[in-house]
Amino acid sequence: VDQPRKEIPSDHLPEPSSQTKKQRISRKSLFSKILWKLRLRNQEPLKNVFYLLAERARDSNTKRRHMAIKGLGNMAYEAPDKVKKYKKILLDSLVHGLYDPVSSEIIYESVKALIIILGKIKGKGLGSFFVDITLQTRTLLDDENDSLRYSAFILFGQLAACAGWKWKKFFTSQAKRTRDSLLVHLRDGNPHVAMACRTAFHACSPFLRLKKEPLEYTIQAQEEQRNPKLYWQLVNPSSMSW
Repeated sequence: VDQPRKEIPSDHLPEPSSQTKKQRISRKSLFSKILWKLRLRNQEPLKNVFYLLAERARDSNTKRRHMAIKGLGNMAYEAPDKVKKYKKILLDSLVHGLYDPVSSEIIYESVKALIIILGKIKGKGLGSFFVDITLQTRTLLDDENDSLRYSAFILFGQLAACAGWKWKKFFTSQAKRTRDSLLVHLRDGNPHVAMACRTAFHACSPFLRLKKEPLEYTIQAQEEQRNPKLYWQLVNPSSMSW
């Protein structure tokens, strides 16, 4: 397992195709408005902005939760020096958003924000959040929404890169369970998703080189017969062209 793992860039996430320029401007406008109200009206320190957004991220109103998660993502991006300081607040709110039972948009915004944060903290100090993020991200790899699927593969690859010894056993089991999704989405109909999948697979490859179990012999033999070239790429990631 002690092999170099390819880190996934986290600072150039494409906006979902359905998001208009007007919506993106509106999001930035909301962020600026929140800062203005809090910092000028009551001269509130920046930490109170984090606390306010964290509180609204758990609001019963879906729209408020959505905008709060977007705000936290913007805070992580616009104030990277504060990410480590308010890491616990950010992670707690975003993991909660990652499991939102109603809105896929909230889940998507949570994934994007987590990608930014993991890129800033390099996976340090995640604690038990690592387990919560990994478990939910796995369920998003087969989502029907291209943008969410794409972001989930990026996040899963980041998790592989920062698993470390503490979470080695846990992440090995998760990577193993994710192998089918990796196999399928290497040929994803969306080329961006396919590329994100390849990069995630490369990051996960040290965890996939495991001792074969009896059942796996049958499964892998079938896959090798069905598509020998793709099978060879999966078991020999160094042969892939990135």
